[in-house]
Amino acid sequence: MDGNNFIFFLIICVLSWRMELLKAQMVPAMYVFGDSLVDVGNNNFLPVSFAKANFPHNGVDFPTRKPTGRFCNGKNAADLLAEKLGLPSSPPYLSLSITNIASHLTGVSFASGGAGIFNSTDHVFGQAIPLSDQVDHFMSVNKILMKRGRSAAQNHTSKSLFAFVIGSNDFFDYFVSSNLRKKNTPQQYADLMVTTLKQQLMRLYAVGAQKFFLAGVGTIGCIPVERINNKNHGCNAEHNFWALKYNDGLKAMLNELKSELQGFSYSYFDTYGIMQTVTQSASTYGFNEIEAACCGLGELKARVPCLPFATQCFNRTDHIFWDKYHPTEATTRIVVDTLFDGSSQYCVPINVRQLVSG
Repeated sequence: MDGNNFIFFLIICVLSWRMELLKAQMVPAMYVFGDSLVDVGNNNFLPVSFAKANFPHNGVDFPTRKPTGRFCNGKNAADLLAEKLGLPSSPPYLSLSITNIASHLTGVSFASGGAGIFNSTDHVFGQAIPLSDQVDHFMSVNKILMKRGRSAAQNHTSKSLFAFVIGSNDFFDYFVSSNLRKKNTPQQYADLMVTTLKQQLMRLYAVGAQKFFLAGVGTIGCIPVERINNKNHGCNAEHNFWALKYNDGLKAMLNELKSELQGFSYSYFDTYGIMQTVTQSASTYGFNEIEAACCGLGELKARVPCLPFATQCFNRTDHIFWDKYHPTEATTRIVVDTLFDGSSQYCVPINVRQLVSG
């Protein structure tokens, strides 16, 4: 093969590869809002945050085998959802140069460990980026996208996925704060969470966002740090009850928005339901340990967090929980597989594949 033919062949290969990438990419970008379940490293840049995971044993199963700021032994839900969409993991917003347009084109993660729908979770975790600030940060990104031209920016935003995994920390805050409990009954607090989240969704819709994924709050009463407060290591039924009440309000609010806003579409995921199913049928999913964390110290490895001096299990795929709050990558893969391709048992009214294909 002479030089010209080789160059022609090389160009054809590159173009074919590029076409395959474009075919695999289901949305232009994914923008992630949430807490430690989807934080990919924003908290690394917060100087006084207690909610950090940029140290061992975190990341032991990540491709680099190094801690990155993900609260997991490996990839988290944001990483795995990006893979499903044919995208690279959305980089943490605080790691980016705001002037570099190219670095924002396939998405950004604004998620922050310890973050809540409300701004009050800071006193528990020292420092976090609350949801209102996360949406503010997207507005900064949107201004950069607008430099490509209004039409191109609006096309990009309307077809991109806006993913939300948030709410658990607001409940943890409420359960430990006597001040919050004096101000609101649990039902009032859950209703206020829904109303406040709705305001942030409306802000994003106003600048062109149309495709929204929202995960309900999971079985927060069944995480290891909750189980150690019961003699028989059972779940905290009251905390689970209010998670369900909030989820009901969230579903109703999303249904209202769909009927009120032209072009608004969403997929709600029943995190509570899938976690309950996995826990009740653990062996079916390959798990042998449903109560204890893999990494930590003390009772159920949940008395001391997953710090460098803690011990970790070697059978990480056997455990539902990585540390006293967060699931293992093995659990997260089941969750993401379900939210992406699951039935109406868990995905309302449609799953993520259907959402991004519409």
